Amino acid sequence: MPTPDFVLELRRLVGTRPLPLVGVTAVVVRDDVVLLGRRSDNGRLTPITGIVDPGEEPADAAVREAAEEAGVRIRADRLAWVHQIPRVTYANGDQSDYLDLVFACTWLSGEPEPVDGEMTEVGWHPIAGLDELLDDEMHARVRAGLTDGPARFEQNASPA
Repeated sequence: MPTPDFVLELRRLVGTRPLPLVGVTAVVVRDDVVLLGRRSDNGRLTPITGIVDPGEEPADAAVREAAEEAGVRIRADRLAWVHQIPRVTYANGDQSDYLDLVFACTWLSGEPEPVDGEMTEVGWHPIAGLDELLDDEMHARVRAGLTDGPARFEQNASPA
């Protein structure tokens, strides 16, 4: 589902004004490959991403998004990075400020396939070749999910 119902309801009240939302990025790993999909709205190659529903645990949102977007079952192992994404302005004028929570995740079962229309293709990509595939923003998220250690909080910065 591209835009959650609760966001549509909020938009009826606030119009296009900036809406603070919590997003998740699931960096799903299986052996030496990472799960990536091509977004249907802009064609970008990304890990699994989505919006946390009201009252939902963020790690559960990452697991749910992987099932909804790619048809795979995963485990969210740890929070890897907390960061604010610069304001997004959509073509219709809606503005959103996303606090993104990146989770390092393990694939459990299922073969990836586009399920809900948010991705046009989904598949496994060698970790060693990600530099050529991802833009800087998504590369930073994947790198954070692949790096061991405690979760990092960085304001408008990329993980080391």
